[in-house]
Amino acid sequence: MPTPHSPPAAVRRALRKLGADIHDARRRRKLPMAVVAERAFTSRSTLQRVEAGDASVSIGIYAGVLQALGLLDGLVQIADISNDHVGQALASAELPKHIHLKRPIGPSGDD
Repeated sequence: MPTPHSPPAAVRRALRKLGADIHDARRRRKLPMAVVAERAFTSRSTLQRVEAGDASVSIGIYAGVLQALGLLDGLVQIADISNDHVGQALASAELPKHIHLKRPIGPSGDD
């Protein structure tokens, strides 16, 4: 099944912000695009697309660029359980309200 060519507006906004943040991080480090692209094992034109927040660039490329900038640790925290408040609430709602302990059986097998 083909994927949609245009992601939802919220996704596009998030990727544009990520791209702008990557752009700013690269500039703060005073690294030219060619250097970051080489360190991320991608092309300069793909790095331009990352910095523009292009949704068609794979997450692997975004991860490579983040690593090249020393920012990969932030990526591994995105869906971490400690940041998933909805998931934690849903899991807590599934916990049993009462727990019943079974009585131990005596040595003869009878109670």
